[in-house]
Parts: sequence; structure tokens; C-alpha cells
Amino acid sequence: MPPPPLLVPELVGAAAAGVEPLRTACEQAVGRLRTPRWHAVGVDEDGPAVFRPGARGNVRGYGADVPVSLTATTTTAEHTEHTEHTALPLPLLVAGWLRGRAGAHAVVGELVHPSNTPSDCLARGKELADELNGDPAADWAVLVLADGARTHAVPGAGRVDERAAGFDGAVATALADADALAALDPMVAAALGAQGRAAWQVLAGVAIGSGTDWAGELLYSAAPYGVGYHVALWQAR
Repeated sequence: MPPPPLLVPELVGAAAAGVEPLRTACEQAVGRLRTPRWHAVGVDEDGPAVFRPGARGNVRGYGADVPVSLTATTTTAEHTEHTEHTALPLPLLVAGWLRGRAGAHAVVGELVHPSNTPSDCLARGKELADELNGDPAADWAVLVLADGARTHAVPGAGRVDERAAGFDGAVATALADADALAALDPMVAAALGAQGRAAWQVLAGVAIGSGTDWAGELLYSAAPYGVGYHVALWQAR
């Protein structure tokens, strides 16, 4: 799913209804995860980096005081005391907010760098599959937070690239096929501002490395604000 701040209702006020289909799809997806422990993968210039479940943050930098946490065990007082001391990047802020909405227990957050090559991403995904499969203490779900092209034509949009629609159409189809995700062109993705390509290819590596047959279900695919947003749910057959 994508990680736009507009998913948080407090940040969009009266415009919240305009993003309700996207928010509903995201909440539906995380609500159907079969385990309360998530490993979230996002893309950020500060990657690679890992944030453990104790990490806390706040979306106030986007316009509203809404604390989030990567774990359900933090008290409100602790949240207030430590929020300003943790700089969770946007994908993990959204992961923490979704954790709270879904009532999940804990999130480990991982950032990959947008310049990672497809082979690097696939290799990391296969390693992650081994790590999660080897954890005897808990089952894990993988939550991927990624945007598509940022160059779709909408009223008031800035840079527009006619390739954006075709790229995100291919992504929507590929979100049911690990091999198709692995084949996304990093040069085209970079030209369109689709940094999420790296996280999607980590997902492809996880699926391939798990040795499991997956069924993909596309819950949402649109570019309401000039950016490609996709929500999909993968479950083992």
C-alpha cells in the first residue's frame, strides 16, 4: 500500500472524504493480515535502516499532532515524553498509524534506499524470507509501503509524463505476480519518481524466497493526486 500522509484523517480535515476509498482499502488490507506482528518495508533516502518496535513518532510535521508507535505496549504518557526524540520516516509513520488502526501488536520497520538495484532488492527479500521463516517465536506479515509514478496528469499537477499511466497499469497487474514485480525497470521507475519500485522488488524477493505459492488480490489502484497508489493483499494459497 502507499504511505501518503493524507491517510491520517486529522491531516486532511474536510477533505478526508475524498481519500476514503484509499483509506478503506488500506485498512481492509491490514485488517485481513493473519498475524499481529508485521515487518514493514519502505523506501527512504536514509536507508538501509531498521527501526525496532519500541520506536515512536508523530505526524505533526505534516500538520497535526498525532502520535504513533511501532508497538502496542507504549503508554500514552510514554508516547508524549518520547515522541519528539524519534524521527520515524514517513513510511514507518504510516505503518505505525495503521498498526494502531488494526490493533496489531508490533512492527519492525525497514528502509531500503531508492537506488538499490533489482538484484539487491531481490537478494534482501530472500534474506528477509529466511529471517522471518526462521523465527520460532511468531508468525509475521510483510507490509510494503510504496508509491508509484508521481507524474500522472491531474488538474494542477506539476511535471507530467505520458508513461506514468502505462507504468502504474503494469504495477497493478504485477501486484499478483512476483516475477513481474522483479522485472520492473528501475530506470523508468526513477524517471517517473516511483521510488516504491525498490520496496516492491523486496516483496518479490520475499515471495520467491519463501517457496510458497501466493494469491494476489488488488484492492485499489488509482492516481487521485497525480501519484500512483496501489493496495494489494497477498496470501498463501
